[in-house]
Amino acid sequence: MTVTSQARKKASSKKTAKRADNNVYAAIDLGTNNCRLLIARASRKNFRVLDTFSRIVRLGEGLSQTGKLSEEAMGRTLAALKICNSKLKRRGVTKLRCVATEACRRAANGDDFIKRVKQETGLDLEIIDNSEEASLAIMGCAPLLNPDLPEALIFDIGGGSTEVSWIRLGDKESSPDEKNVPDNAKATAPKPDVPKPVMPTPIMPSPIMEDWYSVSKGVVTLAEKYGGRDITAEIYQQMVQEIYDDFLIFEKKHGFAQRVRDGKLQLLGTSGTVTTLVGVYKKLPRYDRNRVDGTLINCDTAIGLCHKIASMTYAQRVANPCIGSQRADLVVAGCAIFEALAKLWPVAQLRVADRGLREGILYKLISEG
Repeated sequence: MTVTSQARKKASSKKTAKRADNNVYAAIDLGTNNCRLLIARASRKNFRVLDTFSRIVRLGEGLSQTGKLSEEAMGRTLAALKICNSKLKRRGVTKLRCVATEACRRAANGDDFIKRVKQETGLDLEIIDNSEEASLAIMGCAPLLNPDLPEALIFDIGGGSTEVSWIRLGDKESSPDEKNVPDNAKATAPKPDVPKPVMPTPIMPSPIMEDWYSVSKGVVTLAEKYGGRDITAEIYQQMVQEIYDDFLIFEKKHGFAQRVRDGKLQLLGTSGTVTTLVGVYKKLPRYDRNRVDGTLINCDTAIGLCHKIASMTYAQRVANPCIGSQRADLVVAGCAIFEALAKLWPVAQLRVADRGLREGILYKLISEG
């Protein structure tokens, strides 16, 4: 064997070794309303899902009135986290990150709850700020963006907050650096590292986060303020107007509406609200992620669905297989939030993602090796 062929064989062996990844990765996302788990192995272009878990725990129930997490809500959440922990052990997870968002950020007893989680489940929950939450959601959703449009607004309607991130699609080799950390993140908290998006497809440009805006209002907080069962058309419009006014500040700062008119900006939504809208739109007999994730829906059609859902009785919402009893008192608030954003930025079509924070965490864990 020649020296050249030996060198090639050695280089090939190194590449193979570098590609080999025997880790089992997992991400837990504990929000105001949901507890979600995703377990996966790395693959050449993405990751292969081994197990998932999602449960509505309503950790933030009553938080807007009391400022604290209730004993009942913490009990429900701990039960869900114990299931997550058993799945982690069963799958032999080697690399894990667990994050908590708005409910734990806002609650006076949020840190105490994190300690209790550690004591009762062994899980190390980390409370992340709004900026990192937005960045991780971008990483998770970026594969669904249209590379032919230079800019995007990605919104995430949560239980206790709503985030909107403005991103540009950069060159394939470009990545966010310190200058891309939003000004409001610098002003309100210790400056976090903006994660470098790890794209599962090589043809997709790396998104660069230019700015983000967060409002501490989500489906749980809005439903607790206005009610979730019997909602009149007048109350619904009050919710729409409140959120519209909140995000008008972000619109005035950057003028996204003009970018929409110029055909330069796309809108992508990730949340239970928009995935529920697609499920209702497609008249699914039960929710099916594979038929929802990545759907492109006309925004006027989506707003029409919002009005249809808002006009339903509580019993009708419960009876709908894509809404059900767990979302029936929250979905109208979510519809109001979405309609406000769609009116501010009237794109022709909305891309819907049933992915986000968990996927972003996994991409980052895999990239770190």
